[in-house]
Amino acid sequence: MLNCSRSIELDATPEEVWAVIGRYMQAEQYCPLVVSVEALTTGEDGVGSKRRNFFENGTSITEKVIEWTPNRGQLIECSEFGSIPFRRLIAQIDIVPSHGKRTTLKWALDFQVKFGPLGWLLGQLVMKRAFGKIVMGNLDAIAERIAENRTRTDDPVGLDAAV
Repeated sequence: MLNCSRSIELDATPEEVWAVIGRYMQAEQYCPLVVSVEALTTGEDGVGSKRRNFFENGTSITEKVIEWTPNRGQLIECSEFGSIPFRRLIAQIDIVPSHGKRTTLKWALDFQVKFGPLGWLLGQLVMKRAFGKIVMGNLDAIAERIAENRTRTDDPVGLDAAV
């Protein structure tokens, strides 16, 4: 399996981070390439929750929560890749408290590309770099969402926008 891992240091508590990524069925709010999500299970989000993410290029993948620890992280197993050439893809998202109200958010992908040695080479040369950009985009979007949530909390009536 190949690995791609990125992290970001946030001026946020683990609870503020979880308030964004804990909304499992709303991935389009913090994953910029996801245009819509189809919930494949009902009820509370947690272990066993399943969704299908649709991307701007017309592809989709199905994701299922394997581990779910509020304010700490998620382990997600992906399947039903369609035309995307993966044999296996697992996402691990960890929320690590730092100093004071700071938190490190880590997002790691372990993946195996189809097509044997040629797929491995494709993964090393192309997909790792592409995944790095995608994951960083997700992390940046989470940081933006946290800032937006704070603005709404600090100014619930929208008075700052009127100035």
